[in-house]
Amino acid sequence: MSTRTVTLACFLGLATHGRKRHSRLTSYDAPEVAFLRARLLCACCQWTAAGAVGVAMIRLGIPRLNRGALPRLLNTLSSQAGPPLNSGVTAQVDTALLTETCPNVLSSDPILRKCNIAIPKHLTPVQAWVESLKHYDARHVGLADLHPDVFAVMPRIDILHAVAIWQRNFKRISYAKTKTRAEVRGGGKKPWAQKGSGRARHGSIRSPLWRGGGVSHGPRGPTSYYYMLPMKMRVLGLKVALTAKLAQDDLYVVDSLELPTSDPQYLMDLARYRHWGASVLLVDVSEIPENIKSAASGLKTITAMPVIGLNVHSMLKYETLVLTLNAISFLEEKLLWHDSRYSALYPFHLPYSDFP
Repeated sequence: MSTRTVTLACFLGLATHGRKRHSRLTSYDAPEVAFLRARLLCACCQWTAAGAVGVAMIRLGIPRLNRGALPRLLNTLSSQAGPPLNSGVTAQVDTALLTETCPNVLSSDPILRKCNIAIPKHLTPVQAWVESLKHYDARHVGLADLHPDVFAVMPRIDILHAVAIWQRNFKRISYAKTKTRAEVRGGGKKPWAQKGSGRARHGSIRSPLWRGGGVSHGPRGPTSYYYMLPMKMRVLGLKVALTAKLAQDDLYVVDSLELPTSDPQYLMDLARYRHWGASVLLVDVSEIPENIKSAASGLKTITAMPVIGLNVHSMLKYETLVLTLNAISFLEEKLLWHDSRYSALYPFHLPYSDFP
């Protein structure tokens, strides 16, 4: 059956997918005939300009259609490819032909990732484009919803500064050390008598007043500069850093870190083509793929690291931050857990039986 015949039959309600259709058109009431005439006119009007003459002829012949002319018209249109409509034999629609003329339509929802953690009602998710590293032009593959409590917090520069200074100093150990007058070699004998020489009185040539003598109040290493910030401040520092990167358009989301090749030049060209800046930090949850690991190992400006080691200092050191979808889910789960970490298990107005 031709495509035009199938379309006409579908408009008249004579053929459907997986349903039985009427095989006889001999017992229609006047309202149903008028309804069929109107649907037939609408179907004919949707044909192309090549069938304009046929549309005009059908318009002229519609007033003369009766209960017998309408079945004959349909039989004439379908006689080339199948049995007549009133023959009692059900015609099968060629599904392969319909598949060729109507290709599969992709999902209309462009959001590839949605937040797994509930979002407060007064907030809306932040969206970012999802890219792919498999081709230069594989940009804007879809959208990803980001939790606003992680990627859209208040930009606290003081918290960011405090966390950055803490991260630089809390593991610092200074090994600087100077010798006192007791540790310097020599100087055991009094250089001259206390009185009578006219010179200033001294008791040792290794005094801090002498050249080559000991050092007073000098560094006595190794010295540790360890101190610890509150956990809430450290978590807030990570949130502020992620928010700042996203607000400055320096945070990019990719589906994975899979590369088609392990050539470092491909990674450099990809970063230059997508304007990722002078330095790039790639973050993933699972094991880093071999291609990108070998490609980034020979580059000084591109680094790949697991998400468990992501920190404020690294995010500020590199100009661009590239996160995978799995890394975003991991960050949201871990950082949002701290918001309810110290909350009560149940309201305090209820009796607590585990109090001492």
